[in-house]
Formats: sequence, C-alpha cells, structure tokens
Amino acid sequence: MAKLTWDAAADRIYETGVDRVVIFPMSGTAETDSDYAKGVAWNGVTGITESPEGADANDIYADNMKYLSLISVENWKATIKAYTWPTEFNACQGEFEFNNGTARGLFFGQQPHTKFGLAWRTIVGNAVKGDSYGYKLHVAYGLTAAPSEKDHATVNDSPEATEFSWELNSVPDAFVTQNTLAPVSHIVVDSTMNATGYAALEAALFGTDESAQGEGDDTDPYLPTPDALYTLVS
Repeated sequence: MAKLTWDAAADRIYETGVDRVVIFPMSGTAETDSDYAKGVAWNGVTGITESPEGADANDIYADNMKYLSLISVENWKATIKAYTWPTEFNACQGEFEFNNGTARGLFFGQQPHTKFGLAWRTIVGNAVKGDSYGYKLHVAYGLTAAPSEKDHATVNDSPEATEFSWELNSVPDAFVTQNTLAPVSHIVVDSTMNATGYAALEAALFGTDESAQGEGDDTDPYLPTPDALYTLVS
C-alpha cells in the first residue's frame, strides 16, 4: 500500500448549490411503475436543508458495566425554501383548489395533505474542475409538508420577495426485491462515481426530449420505486 497523501487538488471536493427540483405528487393511480404522478418542475427554490433525526444511542448496562448500545431508527426530515411553488404542490400543503372547468383560483386551506416525492440536484466541485466536476441527484420518498409562517410585509424602499418554507417529514418506502436493505426515504446518486447510472436516473426524473432530436419518443418524468432506481443505476 502506497503512503497516504493529503490535500491533492483533485481530492479537494466540495458540494454546493441546489437546482432542478422536481415534485411528484402521490397520484392514487399508477401511471408508471410507482404510485406517484409524473414530475413537475419546481422553480424558485432557494434551499433544501436536510435535518435527519434519530440514530441515537441507547446504552444498556449489565454486570456493573456498559453491556451494549442500541441505535434508534433514523427519521429523514428536511426544510425546503422557495419564492413560489407549482400548482401541483397545493394539495401537498393542504390547499384544495375549486375547479369547475371554467373558474379557477379559489383555494380552501386546512385540507388533507397529499404525500409526494421530491428530486433535486446539487453540484459537486473540486479544486481542479471547480463546479463542473459533477453532480449529485437526490431522491426522497413518502414526504408530507407542513407550512411554516408566511410573513407579508408592506412594500417599502428596501423591497424583498417573500420567501416561503415547508417542513418535510417522510415515511420510508420499502424495497421488494432488494430485501436486504431497510426501507429508505432518501437516495443519492453521485455522477463522479457512477456517470452511467446518474445519466439514466436523470433521464427518468427529468424526462427526455428524444423526438426533437429524431431519436425516438419523448418520455415524461417519473419517480422510480427504490427497487426500480436500484436496477436503473446498477
């Protein structure tokens, strides 16, 4: 084994940014291989903060000593901040839109919150290639959204756009074929480690525009199940 080295330029890796956010509301009817409707672009997202809970140590004592340490289940949570949201997210934040085919724009709050999936991209950079080094695709399942307070202020000489936020909680999706893995809420694919799998997952999550290039039919963005995602990127 060669001697260890530190701080090589290619190894000075960092992660930054958030873009290409896609929401997949729970459809109730299987349009693809999952229970989620086709993806919708979410514009105006300013940040996604992951804040998992759990995985705490519960120490057990016996024979006058520390006998073992049990680890609690981890719960994936996050906060998403944005200046706006797609119409499809209304049901996810408990707003029902009255729509009789002609009249729209009437919303009733405090309604049931539809579950949804979420996908987004972060930039992976290093000291050699900067922000062009690669990306990570994040996929989250079984989410529910709780809106935070909305602060509306008067227009003044220092105007600011209102930034909204939602607390996200998750219920993990179980694997079927890959039953050696525990149910999962959050999956990440790194293009710097798996370029082929990353490209395949990006095509699934963002859709394709093959007809414009004369290479085939377009495909709508969809959220693969954990099993389908595993197969897609393997």
